[in-house]
Amino acid sequence: MFKQKIINLSSLLTIALLLASCSRTTFYIVRHAEKATANANMSSDVPLSTEGEQRAQNLKGLLIDKNVQTIFSTPYIRTKSTAKPFSDATQVAVQLYSPKDTVDQFIARIKNIQKGNVLIVGHSNSVDDLVNKLMGQQLLTDLPETEYDNLFIVKRKGKKYSFERKKY
Repeated sequence: MFKQKIINLSSLLTIALLLASCSRTTFYIVRHAEKATANANMSSDVPLSTEGEQRAQNLKGLLIDKNVQTIFSTPYIRTKSTAKPFSDATQVAVQLYSPKDTVDQFIARIKNIQKGNVLIVGHSNSVDDLVNKLMGQQLLTDLPETEYDNLFIVKRKGKKYSFERKKY
């Protein structure tokens, strides 16, 4: 009887390890949507433009059925506003990350996520670094200031990663 319990426990442990090694997470990484034109009376933390608000709605529609259970954004108005329609629709709270954190610190944080998929809203000079670090190779350079329509998809299956770039 005791021997059978040990065998059962060993089998369960093996299955758990296999499932953990086959964990799947998809990271949806975007630059914030179009921002309003800053004027002399505005701070550098500008809101989204009308076009940007529409793009944020488009992002919501695109990801609504993708099992996103974690959302990250920098603390700026434009990044939080890009994530907000999706966050409101799914009731997934936006977690802030500091753009002052190193990419390695943030990558270590997100690589530990085992439940559901992840939306990350960043900036033209950081999105490429996140994708490159997740993929373990140089795939992207800084995004042009005029590009807001890229959706970078990094899929993790176990220890393997794949990359896809879409427009939205």
